[in-house]
Amino acid sequence: MNSIPLSEYGQSSSAPSPVNKMMAAFASDFRDDRDINLGVGYVNERTIPRETLTRAHQEVVSNVSKYRAAYNYGGARGSANLTESIKDFLINSHIGGLNDSLLQDKQIIIGSNGATSLLEGIAQVLPRGIVITTDPIYYIYCNFIERMGFDIVAVPEDTDGIDIGVLNHKIDALGDEKERITFFYITTVSNPTCTILSNNRKEELINIAHRLSDRLGKTIPIIFDAAYENLIHDPDVAPLKSGFHYDRSENVYEIGTMSKILAPGLRIGYMIGRDGDFLQAMIQRASDVGFSAPLINQEVTSYMLDNHAAKQIRKVNHEYREKAVAVHKEIDRLLAGFLSECRGGKAGFYYYLTFAEIETHERSAFFRYLTRTTGSLDLDGPHGDKEPRVIYIPGSYCVHQKGDLVAVGNRQLRLSYGFEDAPNLIRAISLMRDAAEYALLHQA
Repeated sequence: MNSIPLSEYGQSSSAPSPVNKMMAAFASDFRDDRDINLGVGYVNERTIPRETLTRAHQEVVSNVSKYRAAYNYGGARGSANLTESIKDFLINSHIGGLNDSLLQDKQIIIGSNGATSLLEGIAQVLPRGIVITTDPIYYIYCNFIERMGFDIVAVPEDTDGIDIGVLNHKIDALGDEKERITFFYITTVSNPTCTILSNNRKEELINIAHRLSDRLGKTIPIIFDAAYENLIHDPDVAPLKSGFHYDRSENVYEIGTMSKILAPGLRIGYMIGRDGDFLQAMIQRASDVGFSAPLINQEVTSYMLDNHAAKQIRKVNHEYREKAVAVHKEIDRLLAGFLSECRGGKAGFYYYLTFAEIETHERSAFFRYLTRTTGSLDLDGPHGDKEPRVIYIPGSYCVHQKGDLVAVGNRQLRLSYGFEDAPNLIRAISLMRDAAEYALLHQA
């Protein structure tokens, strides 16, 4: 039978990305009672307020005067209740130092399917060209926009976020290709490293985008993905400022989500920025792919933000802080001698480890030990009864393959302490120690 002709995007999407393929293979025979998944970026089930969400649902459906037609279609801009609740939540929670003055000329729109749908929409409504982002990259989104036909310039980060000196050098090195720069995409708390973009670095970055826009005679938006900004759980981290504090040219847009503090299943993501053709195109994109997120979910989220947000954020951050501290203690105790760097643990739920000598990619001895694919029956266990396995995201998937960090990426990994409970996390670090000792003896 002849195959169905595909678009360029269809052709590039017809096979799963390497990381999706790896995770799917592991999930196919994952054993909840034995295996440990440090690869998924899922939230911990204990942080999801199931009972409160159930009560919120009941309140919404019983208050038809406020939550009108909650089971019907919603508008493409999003629920008016929810957008107002998000605004109040951001101001009352002092997130990013936002206030009425900064938000009075901004619009808030709701994605059709979480923050991911907004990121997808950006790639649909902006012209193909060059996207500037950090390295290590947010591999899920960057893989997508490359399949969409964008080129990526990935700029290494330091402990404060994107390295401004390297960024300026890479922009200059583009020469006439600078004309093809379409937008900046920056995660304020990095996925995968959980490096926090400092306020000074954010201001410098916005100024660069402003100057570049003036030089090229077009507006280059800078998209800040703040997905993990509500999960800054280290009390020593200085309060972050929203990019709107530094935005003189109104080309800053921020994307946020309720997945990390309420529940991913609600699929609520939002975007804030000035009104105009770009935002209107994003609203039309939401309409094209299904009007909006389910209205009942939006109204439940609105109720939760109005009545339970402060307590819920405290609970979530307490949970992740406890696990971050416990995991870091074990990393220091069991892995520090093998590492050249450990980032993360102050926000979100990732640590990003760089080993001094040990390789971590899928073909490495380290990876094969933890996935029980060494070929040794003593280490792997018999087929169908494998020894406990541990999965993580290799750094080779997290660095851009045309960037500066390809070599070091082979010695890095992302470890998620979000989904698993503390005992499993501690057990996983012990197994990683065993894998490191094995790798030193067996890697090529």
